[in-house]
Amino acid sequence: MTWRKDSALQDGFQVDLVGGYYDAGDNIKFNFPMAFSTTMLAWSVIEFGKFMGPDLKHALDAIRWATDYFLKATSIPGFVFALVGDPYADHNCWERPEDMDTPRTAYAVSREHPGSEVSAEIAAALAASSIVYRKYHLGYSARLLQRAIMVFEFADKYRGSYNDSLGPWVCPFYCDFSGYQDELVWGAAWLFKATKLPYYWDYIDENINNLKNFGEFGWDSKEAGINVLVSKLLINSSSSKPFNLNADKFVCTVLPESPSVSVSYSPGGLIFKPGGSNLQHATAISFLFLVYAGYLNKANKEIDCGSNVFASPRRLKQVARGQVDYILGSNPLNMSYMVGYGPKYPERIHHRASSLPSIDQHPSHIDCKGGSPYFESQNPNPNLLVGAVVGGPYINDSYADSRIDFVHSEPTTYINAPLVGVLAYFQSHPS
Repeated sequence: MTWRKDSALQDGFQVDLVGGYYDAGDNIKFNFPMAFSTTMLAWSVIEFGKFMGPDLKHALDAIRWATDYFLKATSIPGFVFALVGDPYADHNCWERPEDMDTPRTAYAVSREHPGSEVSAEIAAALAASSIVYRKYHLGYSARLLQRAIMVFEFADKYRGSYNDSLGPWVCPFYCDFSGYQDELVWGAAWLFKATKLPYYWDYIDENINNLKNFGEFGWDSKEAGINVLVSKLLINSSSSKPFNLNADKFVCTVLPESPSVSVSYSPGGLIFKPGGSNLQHATAISFLFLVYAGYLNKANKEIDCGSNVFASPRRLKQVARGQVDYILGSNPLNMSYMVGYGPKYPERIHHRASSLPSIDQHPSHIDCKGGSPYFESQNPNPNLLVGAVVGGPYINDSYADSRIDFVHSEPTTYINAPLVGVLAYFQSHPS
């Protein structure tokens, strides 16, 4: 069944699903990466909100726009909405959001058709955001935390991957490639941070050894983030293993001078990992490095990577700064990969609303294929999406600036979200 106007009818309930974010340059709401982006915005405020100055209000507004939506998406017990829109129909069209006439079908996971990863990631986003809002709106914070507890319980009790129930729609776009165990532990970690309840600590302790990808972090894999997050609570404790040990190992897989380095670097110094939208790795790793450097500094510790290679907190910050500087223009092309920043930046980004004329300029409807000439045009996008960070250059530091080359020219929320806190920190610590 198809529902218009981002609302869904489920067992007699009419659910308002207006709000939230599209994942990238399309008009689809994929709740799995949206929840991760929200968690990262909340973590950015928790760690670096004190450096945001007047922009803190914008960060809080951005978080609430997502959490208000997630409260709607989890409002029916036993159901968690995971997707709004038909991704195949949407990707077949190049339309402004105002002109969308593709189906706005809403898809949910349930007890019979579980989706532990998307549910647990939403729980993490709600729990992290509840910590943020304690300072500003205690009632809203309590509501977020109560819902996070409920959604996490659902994710854990009815275990299964949304690949199995919603695979025809969420794959290949946001298939869960790493399994849902990491999201369950990630959700428990944020709930422990938010509640300090022993139940969640015991859950983390019992399940952490099921996670083996200590070097991964992003919308799909949460292991490195879990270890860094939990390490703050344990860094001077006898219970710090395996969390600090794995966080240290993660750092050593990234440092270029480390004997266990496993990432690649472009000639200009940008981190590369397999998969598309490569700058998601540079921003997420930079965030974790900056956060972990702060924890290490307070504990007066450094990391031993072996072969007489030691990583101090200062070195971690140096690596993070190098990635941010590259993104903002300190690279062989002297190009900023943030739209609107600096004298040279991507002008043909893979983004419908940016590339199509505004309603003011073209008030009549542009249908599904009516936008194709704008997609295929070599002209710069008419609307500047200021602040959007694209997928980034090739590993040889070249960049085509082509709308068609979406792997490199498409901005995503999960590229931008980790960068928010990192930029706030470096803006306040310029040297």
